[in-house]
Amino acid sequence: MAHILPMTPYKPIPLVTPYKMGEFDLSHRVVLAPMARQRSYENVPQPHAILYYSQRASKGGLLISEATGVSDTSQGYIDTPGIWTQEQVKAWKPIVQAVHDKGAFFFCQIWHVGRVSHYKLQPNGQAPISSTDKPVSAELQLFDTIEEYPEPRRLPVDEIPQVVNDFRLAARNAIEAGFDGVEIHGAHGYLIDQFMKDSSNDRTDEYGRSLENRCRFALEIVKAISDEIGSDRVGMRLSPFTDYMDCFDSDPESLGIYMVESLNKLNILYCHMIEPRMSIVEGRRQIPHRLLPFKKAFDGTFIVAGGYDRDEGNKAIDEGYCDLIAYGRHFLANPDLPKRFETNAPLNKYDRATFSTSDPVVGYTDYPFLDSSA
Repeated sequence: MAHILPMTPYKPIPLVTPYKMGEFDLSHRVVLAPMARQRSYENVPQPHAILYYSQRASKGGLLISEATGVSDTSQGYIDTPGIWTQEQVKAWKPIVQAVHDKGAFFFCQIWHVGRVSHYKLQPNGQAPISSTDKPVSAELQLFDTIEEYPEPRRLPVDEIPQVVNDFRLAARNAIEAGFDGVEIHGAHGYLIDQFMKDSSNDRTDEYGRSLENRCRFALEIVKAISDEIGSDRVGMRLSPFTDYMDCFDSDPESLGIYMVESLNKLNILYCHMIEPRMSIVEGRRQIPHRLLPFKKAFDGTFIVAGGYDRDEGNKAIDEGYCDLIAYGRHFLANPDLPKRFETNAPLNKYDRATFSTSDPVVGYTDYPFLDSSA
């Protein structure tokens, strides 16, 4: 008589296990990372973004929008969206609704680029604002020409409350547009990062010198937004180890710990942190995995980003290194990325040449699904 072997129960891979983030019941751990998408003509979100975001939405999934400007001085790139006008709020509404119609959650990443801008992108051709008057040493491509970054205007202390208020109003507008919450962009060398890091903050007032003073601006923004929309709808992105746009810190570990402990006091929903640059170990690019002390120190949900694939992601979740993982380029090229990870399907290759173009389809909504009828 033949013996019937018991069926092995299905055990989902760690990346597609459920997770409760505050009041949000997530069905998997694969987050759409915020990526600059320069397809919002004249800084107004366009109808083609409805398809782009809804393609990447899944029931119980978490999406974070592209970086979205908080004011007319916040822009550093052509055709990036804003959320400081009612026209922009109205344009975001059907995009957000399309994501919600798929059963996903949607957070709006809000930013100010600070000195990473140009006179041509500023109102009345004025100088960009920053923590400093030192310009970025790199060059930028602008309207088909190569330009040097101009000398920024050091933000006077009496003007700082207005910028904090711009962030507060942008967060309120995001909620009005239907977003479930906001992510404050405090990473990658933009305005908040310029204040936090000692390479770009040479101030001698109450916003400079000491670590506490350098982080004051960031934490004033977090508090203002938390008071406006509720701390349970606020996340923050940080990159203590990165050196983008001449913005680095001499003691990134202390900076990161001080910020996550301060965010604990404000009781925000999540912290989203960028891994240090990949290192080459035995001929293979490897993620440094140096964020564990921050995960241990932070009380809320901890999201990591930076070069993860399926195997690295599963390992990080399984070992408790993080709660969620944000995927950028892979999610761009694979709108059904959670499904591909679950089934271990091959991934589409991304095309760098179309990352920052303005085409409403190519390199944006034309990446194929596993199921072509999707």
